[in-house]
Amino acid sequence: MLILIKGAGDLASGIALRLFRCGMDIVMTELEKPTSIRRTVCFSEAVFHKTASVEDVEAVLSDKERALEVVSRGKIAVIVDPACACRETLKPDVLVDARLMKRNDGTTMADAPFVIGVGPGFTAGTDCHAVVETQRGHRLGRVIWQGAAEKNTGIPGFIAGFSVERLLRAPDDGEFVTQKSIGDIVKKGETIATVNGKPMTAEIDGVLRGLLPDGARVKLGMKSGDIDPRCEREHCFTASDKALAVGGGVVEAILWNMNRK
Repeated sequence: MLILIKGAGDLASGIALRLFRCGMDIVMTELEKPTSIRRTVCFSEAVFHKTASVEDVEAVLSDKERALEVVSRGKIAVIVDPACACRETLKPDVLVDARLMKRNDGTTMADAPFVIGVGPGFTAGTDCHAVVETQRGHRLGRVIWQGAAEKNTGIPGFIAGFSVERLLRAPDDGEFVTQKSIGDIVKKGETIATVNGKPMTAEIDGVLRGLLPDGARVKLGMKSGDIDPRCEREHCFTASDKALAVGGGVVEAILWNMNRK
């Protein structure tokens, strides 16, 4: 079964891991310049480095002509294709929109025999066949067959009692100059990076779980990093609980759809 996933960020990569381990063939699409924060667990890194590994699963940068050959070698194919035009050539069995844009940017039920929308912006029965909930809480990872996911609140979920304090945002427009690396332990008030000499500082103690690469171009207020207050360094290099929960919902939706035919 061929699964085409729009997006290759951390949530999309957690979905890809679960599907890949269930024996499914995976192709993912990405932007020309991805802005993933949790780069150590994102298959989008293949765009910059030609290959990327997450939990010993390897993705390879490809194009629509070579994607199926990459998949046949037991790897995930990543294609730079923001419009997901490759679906017309690949003809996937399932399309999963996991870009987390908080809105539907053109995905329809006609894009594949079975279409799944991940998170807010999609309505099952209208623009996709099923929606998987991404909001932390009791409904995380649940499959919705009629209706929409919970609306985006704009407020990150709580981890160890912290929410918005976990996020790091660019202090100015310009070039992002890092002083730390993913996996570093940081203290409240410590400078993580600068933009035009202006510091981006930590609001809490924790481990730096996500960070844009040195030299990235940013805009004022752009999400540029993520601190995990649980301070478990190994969490920086494995898919998150949220990504795997959502991935489980996608697996459930696909298998349920197969079995009810």
